[in-house]
Amino acid sequence: MAHVVSGFMSLTDRLRFFFGPAARLDSGSPVVHRHDAFEQASEEELTHFIVETDSTGHHYAVRREDLDRQG
Repeated sequence: MAHVVSGFMSLTDRLRFFFGPAARLDSGSPVVHRHDAFEQASEEELTHFIVETDSTGHHYAVRREDLDRQG
């Protein structure tokens, strides 16, 4: 196993000279997450569900339309 790790480290060291050092970002800066159209559609679809919990603690999703028909 040590031979594999040593070989991997040697390979990454050689690649560093080819590609340059890894870019370092400010770790204190906040991560910016941009929503695309697919994520927006997915979040819209999830609004049609309610998470329920049964008496034993299991979680499951129920469509809002199904709850409206029952109640």
